[in-house]
Amino acid sequence: MTCFRLRVRDLHRACLPAVAVLGVLLPGLLLPGTNAHAGEFAILASPPRIEARARPGETWRSIVELTNVARSDTPLTVMTADWTLDASGNAQFDDALADGSCRPWAAIEAREFSLGAGRKRRFRFEVDVPADAPQGECRFALMFEGAPQAAPGDVPVPVSGRLGIIVYLAIGDAAPYLAVAGHHVAMVQGQRLPVLEISNTGDAHGRLDGYLNGTDAEGRRIALAPSSLPILAGETRAIILSPVQDDSGTPVPAIHYPLTLKGRLDAGRQRVDIDFVVRP
Repeated sequence: MTCFRLRVRDLHRACLPAVAVLGVLLPGLLLPGTNAHAGEFAILASPPRIEARARPGETWRSIVELTNVARSDTPLTVMTADWTLDASGNAQFDDALADGSCRPWAAIEAREFSLGAGRKRRFRFEVDVPADAPQGECRFALMFEGAPQAAPGDVPVPVSGRLGIIVYLAIGDAAPYLAVAGHHVAMVQGQRLPVLEISNTGDAHGRLDGYLNGTDAEGRRIALAPSSLPILAGETRAIILSPVQDDSGTPVPAIHYPLTLKGRLDAGRQRVDIDFVVRP
């Protein structure tokens, strides 16, 4: 399927075919279960995600550096994909063009190339933002897929290694606006931890950063940090607060509820004040 239109020297506009793969993709990571020795797909990418800003009418350009740590040359196919986040914060990728997708704005340097064993490559791409683009956020993923390999077993099944780089491109003055919509306690890996329900009524994604001071029912003081999961525009996401230990080898004591939380979390230029009691 040839859907690439020449843009500038060695840059192509992508009208992308659908590709079937197995597993769940994480930004900048290989598919779970991909074995570098068995399939020889071991591509690292830097940065693992890209967050930037552009104005309507601007052509924004960027580079991803790829490193092949496999023992053999790796042929790669490049495409873009739309994506969403599930309730756990895992990215779900879709090769089909989503409604309102900004992927038609994207151009990639090449759709196929081979990366030699132990070699690096700086891969170029760009986003040509239309002059009439509305304020908001352009989100897509750059996908690098290896050649199919036969999975071990009585009935070999072709499996492709795949790597994704998530791109967030804020258009104009797009920004998140985060607020605490609620809170509760959830069991997380055997611990009962406080969870903030964070809404985003802005027009770009946001993340919480910083520390909160907690005091539990026994008077014990606990420093807590929020998960770095993104909260997409228009979504409400559960953000876990995890105790921060000075010594990583020390087991985290159980929190006795109710837990009083106080402090301020950062969300870019925004500050989110916290002052309430979390009850089980």
